[in-house]
Amino acid sequence: MSESSKKKTAGVVLPLLWLSVPSDSIDESCIQNQHKIKFLMHWFYRNAALIFQLTQKDDEIKQPTLTAVPPVSIHLCDSAQKHVMSVPPDLHQQYLQTCQNLSQPENHFVARVLQEADKSDNVRRTKGITLKIAGNNRLVPVQRVTDEDVQVLAPVLHSAVCVTGLDLRYNDLTDVGVRHVATFLQENSTLRYLNLMFNDIGTSGAELIANALHSNETLLHLRLTGNKIGNKGGMYFASMLQVNCTLEKLDLGDCDVGTQCLIAIASVLTQNKAVKAINLNRPLLYSQEEETTVHIALMLKNNSSLVELHLCKHEIKSFGVERLCEALYENCSLRYLDLSCNKVTREDVKFLGELLKQNQTLEILDLNSNRIEDDGAIYLSEALALYNRTLKALSVVSNNISGKGLAALSQAIKINVELSYIYIWGNNFDEAACTAFSELIQAGRLKPDCTDVEPYEVDGHVHLAELSHGLKKHYYWTPSYGVVKNAAANASLAIAAVSECF
Repeated sequence: MSESSKKKTAGVVLPLLWLSVPSDSIDESCIQNQHKIKFLMHWFYRNAALIFQLTQKDDEIKQPTLTAVPPVSIHLCDSAQKHVMSVPPDLHQQYLQTCQNLSQPENHFVARVLQEADKSDNVRRTKGITLKIAGNNRLVPVQRVTDEDVQVLAPVLHSAVCVTGLDLRYNDLTDVGVRHVATFLQENSTLRYLNLMFNDIGTSGAELIANALHSNETLLHLRLTGNKIGNKGGMYFASMLQVNCTLEKLDLGDCDVGTQCLIAIASVLTQNKAVKAINLNRPLLYSQEEETTVHIALMLKNNSSLVELHLCKHEIKSFGVERLCEALYENCSLRYLDLSCNKVTREDVKFLGELLKQNQTLEILDLNSNRIEDDGAIYLSEALALYNRTLKALSVVSNNISGKGLAALSQAIKINVELSYIYIWGNNFDEAACTAFSELIQAGRLKPDCTDVEPYEVDGHVHLAELSHGLKKHYYWTPSYGVVKNAAANASLAIAAVSECF
């Protein structure tokens, strides 16, 4: 063998020897060295041609026999992770190869999404990519993701450190497919956002995901909206919150959770300091005693980290509103309170009015679809005009308010410059109310993007038309075109965003 050939083979063998060292003998500082990592990531790509030439063209060199080496678990430092994320992942080719290996047909929609991810620039890869494989995309042909598709996708994403978000909403995943998702969550260390809303996940799937989150330390935001996991499934997440210290936002809205689950979650949140936002919309409650609201109020007295709380469709009445307001006198963290679609009346708003006179943290109050009427609107207007200077957004959509109450709200906006967002559609507009809000908009005091009405004039009379603006218009869906994070349609994200990702 010639000297030059020996040098070539030495250059081939040394990296393989380095990789074959047992993981427990590798010095951690060496692994964290960015140059070493860069060398490992690029060596095989740069030397593929050399290996081929050495094995084919040099008659004196025997074809090398490589033994399989167990994978080495490497924990990268922050700077090294950024470098690895800048390497093009080639997810599409990995997906096609995995389909072949598992003898599964290709899902063309998934393949197209992965192709687009491969084309991402370095800036996007460094910040992290969210794969949007939503089954309700209306502008492109969609082949909804099934359990078999997730079986293929999970191993592809296992080592894709550039993928930090996965959106699988409105697909056909069942508890069988969730098993692969759960395994992925246990092994992955980069995913921060997972959206599984409106699939077909049940109690068993909820148990699998909750158990996976016992050990997961990176996921920040989980959406399970619309999956009928039931009360037992919700209890698994209550248990998970006793252990998990990283999850910041949990969405269990429309999941058919019950009284036991709500009480358990409220109890856990008195100790959990990681969760900043939770959605408990539309539980299945069979009692009129409002015991769940009482437990949530007790939690608010002791919790100092929760920023956003959704209690839509909780059958909250006067007693519950009073308990919540009592708790919020002591709470100094909550910025977003959603009481929409409850049974709040004009008498109950007195408690909220008194609270707003003293509370210095609440920024968003959603009273959409209650029945506060003129008297309730006047109570709120008085507190906002004379006392409160922290509330930024108020929704009183569909509350049976007429001209008198709407005029009072318009006056409060003139005085209180901090109140920038107000949503009033669905009430009883007279010409005086239409004129008052038209003047606010034309004077620039109320920006068109910060309300859900737009003035127009017919035969000398001012009227108001509805705009598709609100606090969370895109809560259950996002547009397939245009600006996704539209502040006009999602004012709550602009004011008090908590680890939100689309």
